[in-house]
Amino acid sequence: MIFIMGIHIAPAEMADFHQVLTDHTRYWGERDLRSLHLLALVQEFGSTCLVARAEDGIRGYIFGFVTPEGTGYAHLIATRDDARGTGLGRRLYAAFAEAAERHGARQLKAITSIENTGSIAFHRRLGFHTKTVDDYNGPGRAMAVFHRDLPLNVSRP
Repeated sequence: MIFIMGIHIAPAEMADFHQVLTDHTRYWGERDLRSLHLLALVQEFGSTCLVARAEDGIRGYIFGFVTPEGTGYAHLIATRDDARGTGLGRRLYAAFAEAAERHGARQLKAITSIENTGSIAFHRRLGFHTKTVDDYNGPGRAMAVFHRDLPLNVSRP
């Protein structure tokens, strides 16, 4: 558990998962990404699926897992519309990286659509290397794929 400025980052619970889906538009706007929210991730990889709670609810979350090859894969990361620009995304990634390292991860990986310029810029600021992989998500569906070694030092620009 991590407490920072009234925000408590801790493993997600089932109720958190359902709350995130209920408040989906606060995190994702008009993009409907509910199908990417897999309850099995929270059930099976609970220690690497984290939420940032405050008195007014869940401000952000990161759902991920560690592969047998030692990669901490961040499946989803989102901050609520009123928490953007506060550094919460960086803190969530730092907490995920620490949890992933405890499970043997030596590197981090994430993906996003090539149109998601905000996510691409965010991951680059965290020191991820980015490459576009054609057909990553099926024929004609290129994705931006991010990799970086651990540890993750979020204090760097």
